[in-house]
Amino acid sequence: MNDDVKKEIRALRKNQEVAYVGSVNGEGFPQIKAMFVAEHEDIKVHYFSTNTSSERAAQFLKNSKASVYYCDEKNFKGALFTGTIEVCTDHDTKAMIWHEGDEMYYPKGVDDEDYCVFKFTAKSVNYYHALSTVTISVDEI
Repeated sequence: MNDDVKKEIRALRKNQEVAYVGSVNGEGFPQIKAMFVAEHEDIKVHYFSTNTSSERAAQFLKNSKASVYYCDEKNFKGALFTGTIEVCTDHDTKAMIWHEGDEMYYPKGVDDEDYCVFKFTAKSVNYYHALSTVTISVDEI
């Protein structure tokens, strides 16, 4: 794989504030939700925060298969990561991505029982740009 493409995938992942997270509902249909990206450090592991009581959390507890899509609409680039999501409710994981101001959503703070973290672990990525598509293992990036 071309090193420039790997750099483009890393940059797309790093520069987006919103990602589109895909889950599977109880009837087997895909569900997509826009979510704020909570962490940008690792290309393989992505973090998002949400309510423990959310429909999406319930879906991932039943079926951990997931996708996360990052896109740059202006330049028509997209990276679709495929993998699994773990719903984390432990203090350390929640504290790792906690930001000042999050208490607006979770009034009891880091240990609010309705606050959880989605830990997405990617296995592969499908990258699209300039009428070209490539799918590779995330370990190759």
